[in-house]
Amino acid sequence: MSPRSRTPRMRRVDEAIKAVVSEAIPTLKDPRIGFVTVTGVDTTSDLAQATVWLSVYGSERQQEATLAALDGAAGLLQARINRELHLRRTPQLVFQYDQSVEHGVRMTKLIDDLDPGPEEASDDDEQ
Repeated sequence: MSPRSRTPRMRRVDEAIKAVVSEAIPTLKDPRIGFVTVTGVDTTSDLAQATVWLSVYGSERQQEATLAALDGAAGLLQARINRELHLRRTPQLVFQYDQSVEHGVRMTKLIDDLDPGPEEASDDDEQ
């Protein structure tokens, strides 16, 4: 479901789940969990499932280990959502790596590589 077609209530549910999960992840004791940022949540309208989009700092191996650890901790996170949000149904959490952050960094680097900047351009003019 695209963000534009979401009802205000579902956007509030998504943001509330995002806040709870963002707050809970650093309290998990699993050493496989690296530096994680929750970038978004998409909850189905029947509250059956919530896809939690994550940005994970580190290598691909660290990202995979973090996702595996969070999959293992999904029950604990769901219990915390239930305790804090009192939804009529607690969604099953599914964790997905959000590649948009990585893509944005790559695009910025490509743009920077195309534009030499004022210092490099003036050096070329002097030669």
